[in-house]
Amino acid sequence: MNGLLRRLWLGTGSWVQWRVLWLVNAKFMVSVAAVVRDENGRVLLLKHHFWREDRKWGLPSGYVKAGETLADAVVREVVEETGLVVVVGDPMPVYLGSGYRLRLEFVYEARYTGGEIEIDGFEIEQAGWFEPDRLPREVQETHQRLIRQSP
Repeated sequence: MNGLLRRLWLGTGSWVQWRVLWLVNAKFMVSVAAVVRDENGRVLLLKHHFWREDRKWGLPSGYVKAGETLADAVVREVVEETGLVVVVGDPMPVYLGSGYRLRLEFVYEARYTGGEIEIDGFEIEQAGWFEPDRLPREVQETHQRLIRQSP
């Protein structure tokens, strides 16, 4: 049986092999998040409409688009969600999520450089600057850890 499977596999083209591998293996999504701090060390947090009630507050975050660098995705997501301009700094630990799809979340430190908070009200309900030791109760646990880990 193994010999037959081997011959069938080797007899197909690389495109067919790639498609079969794609269909039977886990898919993953790449996302970014940012610990954005202002000049006073406060952290930017967003209250998300589409997150669970008990953890609606979190860092600016989103998915990386095809062809986009991780740093560019951070800048784009912060602008889309808040209208603020940031400079991306050092990377932080990678978070691995699971569920329907595997998720790799790359987290970066970022520094606020300008703009006023403007939210569209669709994805983000509220945004604000918070002292790291005075965060809202509903901040996601993983985001709380990241805030504590960042300088």
